[in-house]
Amino acid sequence: MKGIPLISLNESVQPWNGAIQHAKTAPIARTDALFAARSCGGPVATNPSTFWYEQITHNGISPFINDGASWPVFRNVKTDYGAAGDGSTDDTDAIQNAINAGINGITRDQNQLGTTGQPAVIYLPRGVYILSKPLQLYVGTVLMGDPLSPPTLKAASGFNGNVLIYGKDPHQDATTNFYIGIKNLVFDSNNINKDTQFTIIDWSVSQATQLTNCVFNMPSFSSGHTGISMPEGGSGTYLGDLQINGGVVGIDMSNQQYMVKGVAFKFSTTGIKLSHCFDCIIQDCTFQDHSVAIDMTSNSVGSLVVLDSSAQDVGTFVATINTGNGASSLILENVQNNGGGSAQTVMASGNAILAGNVADTWVMGNTYTPGGSPLGNYVGGATFTTPRSSSLLQNGNYFTMAPPTYQEYALDQFINIKSVSGLPVFGDGVTDDTANINSILSTYANCKIVFFPQGTYLVTNTIFVPAGSRIVGEAWSAISAVGSNFWNPTSPVPMVQVGNAGDVGVAQISDMLFTVADVLQGCQLLEINIAASNPGDVGLWNSHFRVGGAAGSKVQTNCAGSPADCKAAFGLLHLTATSSAYIEDMWGWTADHDLDGGNGQNIAVGRGALIESSSASNGGRGTWLVGTAFEHNTLYQYNFHNAKDIYAGMQQSETPYWQGPGFAGDVLDPAPWAPALVTPYGDPDYSNCGGGDSQCRMAWFEYITSSTNLFLYATGFWTFFNGNDLSNCNNNAACQTNAIDIQGSSAIYMYGVNTKSNLNMVTGDDGLLVTMNNNPGGWGGVVAAMLAEG
Repeated sequence: MKGIPLISLNESVQPWNGAIQHAKTAPIARTDALFAARSCGGPVATNPSTFWYEQITHNGISPFINDGASWPVFRNVKTDYGAAGDGSTDDTDAIQNAINAGINGITRDQNQLGTTGQPAVIYLPRGVYILSKPLQLYVGTVLMGDPLSPPTLKAASGFNGNVLIYGKDPHQDATTNFYIGIKNLVFDSNNINKDTQFTIIDWSVSQATQLTNCVFNMPSFSSGHTGISMPEGGSGTYLGDLQINGGVVGIDMSNQQYMVKGVAFKFSTTGIKLSHCFDCIIQDCTFQDHSVAIDMTSNSVGSLVVLDSSAQDVGTFVATINTGNGASSLILENVQNNGGGSAQTVMASGNAILAGNVADTWVMGNTYTPGGSPLGNYVGGATFTTPRSSSLLQNGNYFTMAPPTYQEYALDQFINIKSVSGLPVFGDGVTDDTANINSILSTYANCKIVFFPQGTYLVTNTIFVPAGSRIVGEAWSAISAVGSNFWNPTSPVPMVQVGNAGDVGVAQISDMLFTVADVLQGCQLLEINIAASNPGDVGLWNSHFRVGGAAGSKVQTNCAGSPADCKAAFGLLHLTATSSAYIEDMWGWTADHDLDGGNGQNIAVGRGALIESSSASNGGRGTWLVGTAFEHNTLYQYNFHNAKDIYAGMQQSETPYWQGPGFAGDVLDPAPWAPALVTPYGDPDYSNCGGGDSQCRMAWFEYITSSTNLFLYATGFWTFFNGNDLSNCNNNAACQTNAIDIQGSSAIYMYGVNTKSNLNMVTGDDGLLVTMNNNPGGWGGVVAAMLAEG
């Protein structure tokens, strides 16, 4: 698999050859600013009339392309490209010109700047923008409006086409459409005949994408309009906090997996149509005035979980089919159906099987319960008790939070980290920014919101994010590690550390990327220690990890051989015992291919997400993982170790493509990390496997030890390759032995477990064994409820 070629690579930017050090700055030059900041107290909300992002200094760059310091990241469609936004002028060309604009004769539509070399925020101030033909987005694009007065993109009456916005980059397959965002906008298709086939957004995209805080307005009683569709599929993770009005279908879902959170559907014939989804979860959604709220009758669904959602005046809440096996499994929990008359909650193959509300957990599919058959039982509709931890709830529902825009704060409550007098920060991918970033974060905690313009901020030691911090990136601003401080795998050092053990307060991070510039086997990319004062006070939104596969890192070009020679990072995410965090829309990706070229990527990052958060250690607080994915890490993707009171909705993973038969024995798990397994981190040792069993010695998708009160909904764990060879895993062949292991744990509630090409879906204490062969469905195996460790 090859990415977009980066033709205009600036080969002089090589951070792995040593970070450039800042010239010394006299302390007196910044004394006044520091004292002023330390006494400011804030940020203070004043509800301004102008959005801070529109006003702040825009000095983002693209460090790894030629003349990248001149690259235009921020693009105001009115002031820079001549859009009118007056409700009558055709603004299509002006907006598309803003999307396409490049540098040195290379434009973004020419497929020559790599996936990561062309970041662009297309900013639409308030107004109504008329479109006469489709807009086409490309990887690296964020289409953003003013959240204080969201602008409208409106189809003209003579619109030429049947899609308003193509979110998918046409140069790439849907499964490699990464780093694309749409937010703070209103879309209007009411000028198009209601019975014409028309889609507002083609969202055939994958991980590290964001669609949020948007309103879709379509004609009522339509037989043709769809709000969001995915005709080319994709490998998505999350979309949410939307309002969809009218049309025949609100969302036509056709993707490998997805979480849909916080969406209000009104007045469409069908709210969500699951044309295809192996692993889907719908949480905190409302449905009003539909014939069918959720249609999953396509016979192309693995499992669907519906949580904390409600319907009003809907004929049928969920229409499904009764398969008698794992396929089309359905889980409803805390669901209200307020329809009158003949309204049904579940119709299965045309038969009404459930009416009214669901106060606890209702399941249709294969179940494993304490004391039940070791082979599981198929239930056509049964109720189970899920005793949710109170620390995870708000008003009886699992806590959720929309991504912060900070629109309530005026410009004077923000600091551009590259514009602080006396503390120069470059973000150029080659200068060591460590000391000055730390000085600025320390100075402005509990004072200002810190804005990181697009760029790559090279660091040679830990960046400490203190309590009271709020950090906002721009089109995934990157923090990248380099240097000998991150070399020792027996004593890993965090690249970014959020708070200290025992801290309680606020620490929020949005729109950032964490990566490495070299092969750094002792680098823990992100460690969170702080607990939230209130749910959501500590959180990450739309922030991701990437190791390898991109310009600006030696990992991209030096890891085509043995994975044993490319232990590129110790681990991605570590939530320590004292932490309490809300994490939404996160992709932890160890590269399986090169986004910016064709280099081989056999990378052995040790660990994905280590979750040790425990209400026993953090003051009785919960932790939430909402729409996350961790892929291609060596020992495990998710490790719940001594964890307590955790909610996870949507976990998606793949094993490293190089694992399994086909590589030499020196990389069978726990190799190449075996000499450096760290007991306090709960690393698996693979003693359950035979010494040469290459399909057993592959990364655990989920490894659960000594944990309790885990509420895990909608897991999609996929194995595609053995030794970089796809053929072993075709046709649901078992090319990995184990997926999930549960040891020494209690009160583990798992709903909607999906695997591909895994012989054993779940193993655990006392001979627990859940196999794919006993639970056929979806992409291989599906279990609706795994409660045997309850």
